[in-house]
Amino acid sequence: MDEPERTLDAVGPRLKHLRLRRDITLTDLAAETGISASTLSRLEAGLRRPTLEQLLPLARVHGVTLDELVGAPPTGDPRINLRPITCSDGSVILPLTRRPGGIQAYKYVLPASADDREPDLRTHEGYDWVYVLNGTLRLVLGEHNLVLTPGEAAEFDTRTPHWFGATSSGPVEFLSLIGKQGERAHVRAAPKPD
Repeated sequence: MDEPERTLDAVGPRLKHLRLRRDITLTDLAAETGISASTLSRLEAGLRRPTLEQLLPLARVHGVTLDELVGAPPTGDPRINLRPITCSDGSVILPLTRRPGGIQAYKYVLPASADDREPDLRTHEGYDWVYVLNGTLRLVLGEHNLVLTPGEAAEFDTRTPHWFGATSSGPVEFLSLIGKQGERAHVRAAPKPD
């Protein structure tokens, strides 16, 4: 089987995953797209190949690009194609870098959470620097239970048990720069004089 065939065969399961992630029925999706529920069912099962006229409304409704919907192979475009990673708890991780090694950048969006939620502390090799964009970030770092608001930052050795969460006040968006052990982000307040 050649690559275009494999790409098209993978569209059905991808469509089903997107629909289930949104927790909607085939009937609801049919109402949103104008494509019959039976056609959507056959597309998801791989019994029918989608047309462009079907893919366009499906991409729009699911909030993805056509490339993401069909899993198109990379084109060699040097721009970063940001593909969000949706987690089972409703959080979204958006990788902002794709080169191996060095400092890696991510944008996190965490859904609102109970203020008394029990943190699941983790450790790993590296050094983390976080900056809150919107909302309130709860950072549990060892014995410290910190609350960071927009414009605040924290940095720490990731061998220290840590956990991130939102508060009941709403979702939180923050940036995270993660480097290998001993590699820290450097913040410069003013440019160096010439």
